[in-house]
Amino acid sequence: MEKSVATAQTKGKMVTVLSIDGGGIRGIIPGRILANLESKLQKLDGPDARIANYFDVLAGTSTGGLITAMLAAPGKDNRPLFTAENITSFYLQHCPQIFPNSRNVIGGPKYDGKYLKTLVKELLHNLTMSHTLTNVVIPAFDIKSLQPVIFTTEAGKANVSKNALLADVCLGTSAAPTYLPPHYFETKDEEGKTRTFDLVDGGVAANNPTLMAMTHISKELLNVEPKDRKQMLVLSLGTGLGQHEEKYNAKDATRWGMLGWVYNKGATPLFEIFGDASSDMVDIHVSTIFQSQHNEKNYLRIQEDSLSGDASSLDISTTNNMQTLVQVGDNLLKKPVSRVNLETGRPEPVQGEGTNEEALAQFAKLLSDERKFRQSS
Repeated sequence: MEKSVATAQTKGKMVTVLSIDGGGIRGIIPGRILANLESKLQKLDGPDARIANYFDVLAGTSTGGLITAMLAAPGKDNRPLFTAENITSFYLQHCPQIFPNSRNVIGGPKYDGKYLKTLVKELLHNLTMSHTLTNVVIPAFDIKSLQPVIFTTEAGKANVSKNALLADVCLGTSAAPTYLPPHYFETKDEEGKTRTFDLVDGGVAANNPTLMAMTHISKELLNVEPKDRKQMLVLSLGTGLGQHEEKYNAKDATRWGMLGWVYNKGATPLFEIFGDASSDMVDIHVSTIFQSQHNEKNYLRIQEDSLSGDASSLDISTTNNMQTLVQVGDNLLKKPVSRVNLETGRPEPVQGEGTNEEALAQFAKLLSDERKFRQSS
């Protein structure tokens, strides 16, 4: 079922958003959450229920952009290319080849990206942004113009030069600096003029694309009277953060030069700091919006904030680490719902709202009811 934000305005009671952070191999974590949500939707609406049927907008950055494409790209019989349950097996099967043990340390990115490029192009073929089964928002960053680039389904339908191949968008948004090479591609406008893109990871601009997705929707709501505005239901999935305890410290960092900030004992401090800070700031901002409107239950952020060791890396693809990330995702479902304390900026468990899995069950019911309401309108 293809939907648009405009459809939600005219026929729905709520506008529904799913957002997925960047985080490399840690995309396994939101993959587990999404599999749980889709299974709940299937219990309510039958085995054919798919995530893309229920959200007006899917937003994803980097590994989240790849998951977004997997969920929203049409496959056989115009059905989503992947079920949410398929995401985990996809990562387990392919990450050892995307992030192999033999890798560069200096003189270029750690990985050549050839396997990922071949894989994505084989999966998505000639599908473009305009083909997605629901509205998609995927950010990247153009290093030639030093500007963020936001690829959307709407823009793809409206402007041929923005209707990039979905494979190119995925490769661009996931081209993490120091890990994978930048991705270059071209599009043409109606007059045949070439537009070029020199892209790196969308996490440079928006590692957590929740606010970007909400802004995308708000453009559609500008002409709606405030009293008539639809409620917004937002599910935001993180890919995990390191423990709040010390990871880096000023004493050690004082001795770092340029190389130390970029690469330090197998880690990439600068990239991790930018990514984590970006994700947290968006969570704080979105939480402020919902809490100020006394509508905080309509925003559910599910994030693990105590990763350590290999699990906190972006690219360690050993069987043990990937299975650990699967377990992290499954355990996260059992943890209590957390919400940002706007004074401290830290997420805190919320008393009386149950576990993340129970909150997902409530979300699934709201999503199911919303879809049925639209189908009956």
